[in-house]
Order: sequence, then structure tokens, then C-alpha cells
Amino acid sequence: MTDATSRAAELLKEHRTSIDRLDAVLVYTLAERFKHTQAVGQLKAEHALPPSDPLRESQQIERLQRMALEADLDPEFAKNFLNFIIGEVIQHHKKHHP
Repeated sequence: MTDATSRAAELLKEHRTSIDRLDAVLVYTLAERFKHTQAVGQLKAEHALPPSDPLRESQQIERLQRMALEADLDPEFAKNFLNFIIGEVIQHHKKHHP
């Protein structure tokens, strides 16, 4: 193994370690987020509020797209990601909505 190949293998290992750590952060962050959205769903069900809030959802998408641009992340990806999460949350709210 050449020095360059050895260095590349070392850098690859470092990147993968960072990716693994970030994946854990994402999973635990999403779990925390869903705990809050479950509480919101419970409140909505208790007070006969609709499971979906289109105005809030569009504001959140715009906000996430702005943050994505600031973070040098594709805003369309951020929008799709948030739409996926919102869809999951709404489905959960509908299950618990009378």
C-alpha cells in the first residue's frame, strides 16, 4: 500500500466515522422532534383541531429552504425531506384524531 493509498484509507475512515456520528444525531433528533409532534397531535385531538395546518406547513417549508441555502444544502432536497416528515406527522395525527 502506498503512502497516498494509506492516507486515503485513513481519510475515508475519518469521513465514515463522522457520517456514522451524524446519522446518530439525525435519528435522535428526529425521535425528539416526533415526541413533540405527537404531543401536538394529542392536543389537536383533545381540542378538535384539524390534524393538518397548511399555513404552518408552508411557513416551515419556506423556513427550511432558507436554512438549507444558508447551509449550502439543496433547498429542493430540504423541501422534500420536510414534506416527508410532515406527511408522517399528519398520518400519525389522523390515526389519533376522533
